[in-house]
Amino acid sequence: MFTIFNRYTDSKTLKNQINSSINIFGVIVFFSVISFLVMSVSRLGLSFWQMDRVANAQGWNNILIQGLRVDFASLCWFFGIAALGSVVFAGEHLIGRVWLIILRIWLTLSLWIIVFLEASTPSFIAEYGFRPNRLYVEYLIYPKEVLSMLWSGRKAELILSVLISIATVWFGWRLSGRLTTNIKYSRWYWRPALAVIVIAVTVLGARSSLGHRPLNPSLVSFSDDPLVNSLVLNSSFSLMFAISQMNNEQDASSVYGKLTTDKIIDIVRRESGRPLSAFTSNDIPSQSFNQASYSGKPKNLVIILQESLGARFVGSLGGLPLTPNIDELSQEGWFFENLYATGTRSVRGIEAITTGFTPTPARAVVKLGKSQTGFFTIADLLKQHGYETQFIYGGESHFDNMRSFFLGNGFSNIVDQGDYTNPAFVASWGVSDEDLLFKADEEFSRMHKQGKPFFSLVFSSSNHDPFEFPDERIELYEQPQYTMHNAVKYADYAVGEFFKKAKRSEYWKDTIFLVVADHDSRVGGDALVPVSRFRIPGLILGEGIDIKRDARVASQIDMPPTLLSLMGISDNYPMLGRDLTKAPDDWKGRALMQYDKNFGLLEGSQITILQPERPAQTFSYDFVSEQLTPNSLDQRQAESALGWALWGSFAYSHMAYKTAIAPGVIKTVEVGSR
Repeated sequence: MFTIFNRYTDSKTLKNQINSSINIFGVIVFFSVISFLVMSVSRLGLSFWQMDRVANAQGWNNILIQGLRVDFASLCWFFGIAALGSVVFAGEHLIGRVWLIILRIWLTLSLWIIVFLEASTPSFIAEYGFRPNRLYVEYLIYPKEVLSMLWSGRKAELILSVLISIATVWFGWRLSGRLTTNIKYSRWYWRPALAVIVIAVTVLGARSSLGHRPLNPSLVSFSDDPLVNSLVLNSSFSLMFAISQMNNEQDASSVYGKLTTDKIIDIVRRESGRPLSAFTSNDIPSQSFNQASYSGKPKNLVIILQESLGARFVGSLGGLPLTPNIDELSQEGWFFENLYATGTRSVRGIEAITTGFTPTPARAVVKLGKSQTGFFTIADLLKQHGYETQFIYGGESHFDNMRSFFLGNGFSNIVDQGDYTNPAFVASWGVSDEDLLFKADEEFSRMHKQGKPFFSLVFSSSNHDPFEFPDERIELYEQPQYTMHNAVKYADYAVGEFFKKAKRSEYWKDTIFLVVADHDSRVGGDALVPVSRFRIPGLILGEGIDIKRDARVASQIDMPPTLLSLMGISDNYPMLGRDLTKAPDDWKGRALMQYDKNFGLLEGSQITILQPERPAQTFSYDFVSEQLTPNSLDQRQAESALGWALWGSFAYSHMAYKTAIAPGVIKTVEVGSR
């Protein structure tokens, strides 16, 4: 476009005609039109890319018509202040000349932001299933890891983004320079009226509504498919809205609706499966005493948290034949066939597995301020029982704020990338899973020889984009080598090699092992909550663990209470997950799932889903076809879902999720007296 513009403006006569007929508002309008075209063309391209899902949602009219509304509102946000500043400061004087430079920078950067975000949207959709949201900015605080990952696995995209950025900035700066040459300014007596017009257009256009609430994603949502709903937006609006919500994200009631504090506490206590008489703390409303099912000498605990290992990759769960070692091990322990992650990020999995905390629309507690100290974890509980507590990772433990959260909440020892001597293979995210698990074996042997019980969380990373792993370890599932499927197979290989060592070790007979995923990889789908993409493997191994395949629906939050029970740890704690050693075999099960801003409560084969500022919806879930079928609203389940969704925000904001001051000693109050 700039080539065409340059060709014509090389004509001095035409250039003078343009400059003599344009004022400073014309420059802003010109950039607005270009930005509008970029957003509209991008939306059309993305919609054609996903045309099957758009057609299934009958979404073309909404995408095209409501998309214009969103784009106009976005342009008011981007350029309204620039227009108002031009009314106030523009002119043939020193302040006016300074403002002209500021305006050119403003226009250029605005155009670059719009172009860059739209250009990066296809990759983000491929990874997360919708337009850029807060995840886009959360990763910016880890430039080393992210740039290393992009350079290793997405060189073409990284180079293209740099070229697009350079071209856009060059084009915007040159264009703004040409358009502001010999520019016309409005007379001073017109400026008050122009200011009123600019403010009115900006405010009304940005709000795009005369109602109580301004334009937001829920106002233009029309489909059960989150991706299709996000196509109505542009990526600038999607990202800015997500950022604006981050300051208020602790309060789930502003997202889903309100319940009284007593009602929230009553729901989660009842739904926990414990008798109400078990809850005896006023300061910690979810705290109860839990008697372990195992009564022998307390066991060690090892949790191997597998990066991005969804059920669709696990052969024994009906997935691809990528996990022969886990499939074989599944016949030696307690294997969960319908275990569901609470979210789609590693920190959400860490939150559930180490703290038993319920998911919320906010960030996981690993990254929130109030939970950095004094927040309950099983590490803190086990530390009070004399356990050595440890986190072992192959990368840099500061990533996703893990190191700070763990050290502040009961983990005494952290092993990360700097602690490996001559690792066999180092990838973008750290040492390989082999190095990680062999190091773990050394640590377990060391702690066992010291005669001290231990708990260790081991977090893998090989199955992470760009999927790098050592050569000649596995028979590749596909070509080229560094693909997701091959990385899954390698991660499984490393697990198999570890258990060969562990079974020969002295610590084996005294240790309970959990192999579980943090989440599935690249979660997406055309449902409000893509239930099948939350399904993950879970396997408990160890001497004395009964061999069984458990078909009950279970959640990640059920794992820590179950593990403590199997270890022989009886104590007070605030976790609301079920001890599955005591849940009846005919219990239909329950799982909680947070998918961006949508919250799902799955009970047996029925799920109720909460959405921001929209009514709850109930569906039947078919485990074979993995499809949701709309049902009439189940009022009881909807209320339970709301209670679960609000509990996390309440417990976090009131700092009511913590370890008892002393095991077995709590304040007794009348249940429900709050």
